[in-house]
Amino acid sequence: MDARRRQSYGQGVPDARHAACNLARRLKKAGHTAYFAGGCVRDGLLGKIPKDYDIATSATPAQVTALFPGSNEVGAHFGVVIAKEQGHHVEIATFRTDGSYRDGRRPDDVTFSTPEEDSKRRDFTINGLFEDPESGEVIDFVGGRKDLAAGVLRAIGNPADRFNEDALRLMRAIRFATTLGFEIEPDTWAAIQANADGLLRISPERIRDEFSRLIVQPARARGLDLLVDSGLIQHFLPEVLPLIGCEQPPEWHPEGDVYVHTRIMLEMLGPEAPLELCLAVLLHDIAKPPTQTFDEQAGRIRFNGHDAMGALMAEEILRRLRYPNHVIEDVAFIVSRHMQFMNVQQMRTAKLKRFMSAPTFPLELDLHRVDCGSSNGFTDNLEFLIAKQEEFAAQPLIPAPLVTGHDLIRLGLAPGPRFSEILDAVQTEQLEGRLADRESAVAWVKGLI
Repeated sequence: MDARRRQSYGQGVPDARHAACNLARRLKKAGHTAYFAGGCVRDGLLGKIPKDYDIATSATPAQVTALFPGSNEVGAHFGVVIAKEQGHHVEIATFRTDGSYRDGRRPDDVTFSTPEEDSKRRDFTINGLFEDPESGEVIDFVGGRKDLAAGVLRAIGNPADRFNEDALRLMRAIRFATTLGFEIEPDTWAAIQANADGLLRISPERIRDEFSRLIVQPARARGLDLLVDSGLIQHFLPEVLPLIGCEQPPEWHPEGDVYVHTRIMLEMLGPEAPLELCLAVLLHDIAKPPTQTFDEQAGRIRFNGHDAMGALMAEEILRRLRYPNHVIEDVAFIVSRHMQFMNVQQMRTAKLKRFMSAPTFPLELDLHRVDCGSSNGFTDNLEFLIAKQEEFAAQPLIPAPLVTGHDLIRLGLAPGPRFSEILDAVQTEQLEGRLADRESAVAWVKGLI
């Protein structure tokens, strides 16, 4: 690897490589072997900028902490120490061989070993590479460079053993294949399918984190297919499976069933689509299977109330996966309103402004865009709303109120339920443009009461 390529690793990550090189250099000066390990080596070989750098070393945790006082011994029992250098946190792990994994997550014990043995206890060949920080030489004991060049994701050693050690690797396999665009090697794929129920041993939080990282990838639709075809999704999001084969009215959905419609929408989202939007697209029609009816008289399929039920199902699913409350609330709200877009051109100005003032409206508008684009192709409501955004841009959608509760009290009204009714009515007149100042608003209220 030439010097120019080694230097390019750190572009966009101020001094991250430099900081890690400093630590490795000090380890080597003290007589220890020190290599960059795992993802930073993989990403560098793929021409990507590593997000962070990990070091694998022959130094024991005690020797590492002696060299770098103030290090965090978060995983010293497993040979892992976090050292801080120039504002960067670098994980330094002692070469090791893992014992049994009775909890399906961490080894019961570790034995400090050699670089070759350490590489063979890792998950996939593309993550089992080392690099000498000074020379740039790549040390490959597991065939990772060949698999990187071929675009293949392959478990190291016996795939079933790797997945039984830590079943979250099942999800990681799908994520890596999705993120990198790699094909999963046949034996590894067969082991994923055969051991899919291993996810039952994994906490919802760990599954959630892997799934979140996958669903925001540009190739998220392929990732969803892999989760379905592998059988993994059955064990954490089984509500997706009934979407497959759930027929829709062909005049509105010529693209096919609900699953096909959903995955096309996922494909149409931009590469930087936020998590809330990706989850809302995935779950927006989640209640179509349980609400599906056949109107024989009209000769069409209906899904009455699937938006309201879908919001409840989305909330239940996301709570089961331990998503934060703000994510759950936003996704459920978006799902609950996605059918209202068909009525926006009939809304009065006040109702439309209130509809558009929701904090989630930009995400809802993007969902509506891909909802129509993946099905009937109608864009009239989308174009209407974009035009209204421009029309309303000069002023806040919901301006400061012209009348407050204190004004109502001064007019002789006692606080009570009628307060909110009057204030809402004044706001409606204001949003409709019929009241423009405080004096006219107070006069209007006087006339009302």
